[in-house]
Amino acid sequence: MSDPEPVSATTPDWSREAPRGFWDPSRNLLRAIRRYQSARGRLARRYWRLSHTFWSVVTQAEIDLNARIGGGLLIPHPNGIVIHPDVVIGPNCLIFQQVTLGANGPDGVPTVGGHVDIGAGAKILGRLTIGDHALIGANAVVTRDVPAHATARGIPAANHPAPALASKGVSG
Repeated sequence: MSDPEPVSATTPDWSREAPRGFWDPSRNLLRAIRRYQSARGRLARRYWRLSHTFWSVVTQAEIDLNARIGGGLLIPHPNGIVIHPDVVIGPNCLIFQQVTLGANGPDGVPTVGGHVDIGAGAKILGRLTIGDHALIGANAVVTRDVPAHATARGIPAANHPAPALASKGVSG
């Protein structure tokens, strides 16, 4: 049996965001953001702003209409997610409930790389960079850079190197 294809940190998988029906709050929220950003007419922008407001209330998520989010974002449990308007998120990320990506004073906001998984309740605060394929543990408080392929967990979060692939029985 072959290993599944790794998720890209650079090429968005737009199918991850496609709504699976009318009642798919997280994907409908993302769709409202995407459509608002690409809308040209005032009426279309007004419609998608209203849709965004509705789905924001349903999900209790605070994601600005002008957020810079790479394609393929998954937010399976969107309740309580707060994303500062200036945060940049790379493609194919996974964000669980109660996550905050925001400022820590006037210093700035995080930049999140591609294919980063952020566990429930994590707080990523201040001007810092999360590298591609990084893992942020549940309830971690991240206030420093996290390198690519590393895991950050704890309060304050400490970086842990990614396990060697050979130790998992995976060949390179």
